[in-house]
Amino acid sequence: MNTQETLFQLKELKLYGMALAYEAMLNLSVQNRPTLDMAVAQMTEAEILNRKDRKMKSLLRTSHLRYSSVLEDVICSEERNFTKDNLAALADCSFIRRHENLLIQGKCGCGKSFLACALGRQACTLGFKTLYFNMNTFVDKIALSKLDGTFLKLLKSLETADLLILDDFGLKQMDANTRLALLQILEDRYERRSIIIVSQLPISKWYEYLGDETIADAIMDRLVANNAGKIELKGESLRQKKRK
Repeated sequence: MNTQETLFQLKELKLYGMALAYEAMLNLSVQNRPTLDMAVAQMTEAEILNRKDRKMKSLLRTSHLRYSSVLEDVICSEERNFTKDNLAALADCSFIRRHENLLIQGKCGCGKSFLACALGRQACTLGFKTLYFNMNTFVDKIALSKLDGTFLKLLKSLETADLLILDDFGLKQMDANTRLALLQILEDRYERRSIIIVSQLPISKWYEYLGDETIADAIMDRLVANNAGKIELKGESLRQKKRK
């Protein structure tokens, strides 16, 4: 068997990382090629890294994050009420491993969505399946799934996500069906999966926004239970600051 046949078979087996490493070795002079055990080790490592990279790209593609933000670009300061220590505590996504929720609140333009998407991107990098929804889209999606009979399928797809991000919570009024659907989603995820809620509304006003007192109690109980983290971003609008 010649080297080109080996390359072809590696690619046919979808061992793309190994194929790239093997091809790189073939381009070296004979005296500079690694020993057999070193070659196998390098090819194995290349395959592992390649699979991790492909998985990350797939998770990012299906997450539908609003911003392609990264944690390094998140502005931290005492004035924003969000320090580097706060960011570092979230960077390893251990809150996802602990199945905890995160509630991010602040005025328009203060960087809430940017932070949420940066955390979502970090989660994808670490191998966590992430889904992002703007609440307007989310409410419409629930309503449509109720009409076309795909609501159970929607619930199943949401349940598989390690991290669910709901942005602009409180901007669009929810009807009874949407409130019940949100409660069911939270119930399915309770102590099993994490959720990030992003809102301009102070958390103390979420009861009022949800409307129905009984359902609001049940929803808030599942959101804030299990030591949910709370972030209240402060300071000048970053959009206005950028314009200036």
